[in-house]
Amino acid sequence: MHIDDVGCVDGATGYLTIDLGALGRNYLALSHRAGPNGAAAVVKADAYGLGAERVAKTVYERGCRHFFVAQFMEAAKLRPALPQDASILVLNGLQPGNEDICAYENIVPVINSMEQWRNWSRTARELGRRLPAALQFDTGMSRLGFPPEERPQLAAEIARGTDIDILFLMSHLASADKAESIQNWEQLEELRAIAEEFPGHKLSFANSGGLFLGNPYRVGLARPGVALYGGVPSDYPSSIEAVVRLDVAVIQTRTVPAGTKVGYGGVHVTHKETRLATIAAGYADGLPRSLSDRGAVFFDGVRLPVVGRVSMDSITIDISALPDGTIRLGSLVEVIGPNRTLEDVASEAGTISYEILTGLGHRYHRQYR
Repeated sequence: MHIDDVGCVDGATGYLTIDLGALGRNYLALSHRAGPNGAAAVVKADAYGLGAERVAKTVYERGCRHFFVAQFMEAAKLRPALPQDASILVLNGLQPGNEDICAYENIVPVINSMEQWRNWSRTARELGRRLPAALQFDTGMSRLGFPPEERPQLAAEIARGTDIDILFLMSHLASADKAESIQNWEQLEELRAIAEEFPGHKLSFANSGGLFLGNPYRVGLARPGVALYGGVPSDYPSSIEAVVRLDVAVIQTRTVPAGTKVGYGGVHVTHKETRLATIAAGYADGLPRSLSDRGAVFFDGVRLPVVGRVSMDSITIDISALPDGTIRLGSLVEVIGPNRTLEDVASEAGTISYEILTGLGHRYHRQYR
């Protein structure tokens, strides 16, 4: 693909295409898999870098009514974009002092500790009205949620009466991407114990990977994140559709003789005459330095390997497999797309698709389909 085929927009040298139709279909498929309790949408980190407002509106139109972010400021930014019947929940809960504005903006905290519980309870009393919350419990990840030793105290306070409407009891799977992990079953058993200690409340448990673990894990409201955006839990076959495509422009081509050093440090040395192209993206654009001498891009279905080190703003590729003159200034190469999936890039970089997706920078021109 040459840049003339799509048109140069605002001088952009990279084009990140986001398929909202595929995203909407992914949501419907995941909600169907979740069963009668349906699925929320995790739109934290600006919807994994793809634009929280556009993503949230897309899945709202498909029936989603629960949206999870990580931080309160994300919720405050998203709130005006959604109707008031949409619940926006803050996974990290609230920092002290944010309670009043949270209540005013109709945002729901996920309570993770007795301190957060008491702060929210005090706010409800001071405002003279009941306030909603979800309660998160640590079932073995040791990251967020009420630890086991706080559960009796919380249960006693709830039994005495509370001004908080508990929407869900939640926990988070730590190893859902590995079907064989015993930790999955251990966490499910702990959640079942919590449900007995706090009877009468709805649950929320399965993340993207959890939805593929089987029926026992599909309890309550599911909370898919990366699967919405085309990321596939690695252990499971899936019909999840790709949502993003990334094409980056060539900024220079050259032919070099055998023995030529390429890139920082001269760590790559050509062993024969080689035709090279430099493309306009690097680790500042979310393409990790670990792709050096490991990654690849595609052009018309032909694999073009990365040679030398990935720079901040550029990457050098070997284009010798293409006929001379095929690629020139302005040609677009496929970095993520039909020939090279998000998982492919992550595997070559030695990381996970989450990190690649959320790291895609804002120097790309974003095109929503």
